[in-house]
Amino acid sequence: MADSVPFTTDRRTGKLRAPRNTAPAGAGPWDVKKVLKPFYAPTNRDWELVEVPGQRFIAIDGSGDPNTVPAHPEAVAALYAVAYGIKFQAKRELGRDAVVAPLEGLWFADDAAVFTAGSKSEWHWTMLISEPDWVTDAFIARAIVAASAKKKLPALARVRTETLNEGLSAQLLHLGSYADEAPALATLHGEFLAAHGLRANGRHHEVYLGDPRRTEPAKLETVLRQPVDRL
Repeated sequence: MADSVPFTTDRRTGKLRAPRNTAPAGAGPWDVKKVLKPFYAPTNRDWELVEVPGQRFIAIDGSGDPNTVPAHPEAVAALYAVAYGIKFQAKRELGRDAVVAPLEGLWFADDAAVFTAGSKSEWHWTMLISEPDWVTDAFIARAIVAASAKKKLPALARVRTETLNEGLSAQLLHLGSYADEAPALATLHGEFLAAHGLRANGRHHEVYLGDPRRTEPAKLETVLRQPVDRL
């Protein structure tokens, strides 16, 4: 397969590790779901440890209940406008194609208990879309300018870049509505981490593989991930 890449075993953890988020020119459209398949198409429904490679994203920060605050859909609209702008700009100027990556989110709260209790009005979030390493900051900046000239999207001015180096992480595939994630998170924080001598080390990370506008809640697939370190 054109986008397949060799994986190696991390010497420290013994877990599968992928190379960085890239693919050679001429290898077909870049698709993060193929380049980093273990982290975008896992099959395990129980928590497992993985070693996540570094990635670059376009990102927007916000706060509040994503179901009610206007800032959240505005952020998503702006990210997709820039992501598609990058795609078409890269194809035109670099002769390189890319599949627009899934939407992702980092979630946290000032008080961890507030987050796990589901008090969404007090949540903070960063919405993300992954980009290949060959998309530079200057390239992204030009895509933002181009998107601003085409659409009046209030969140475009807040688009920035983010680099994540999550490393050792607990991960599973959640099947069902976003509201039904609580039992899996309770198992992670109440059982899995302690049983493996781990502690949470970073923001809760979700990768949205389904479109809630077109998919029944019971059939939504979401990758849940929590960076960790050893006690």
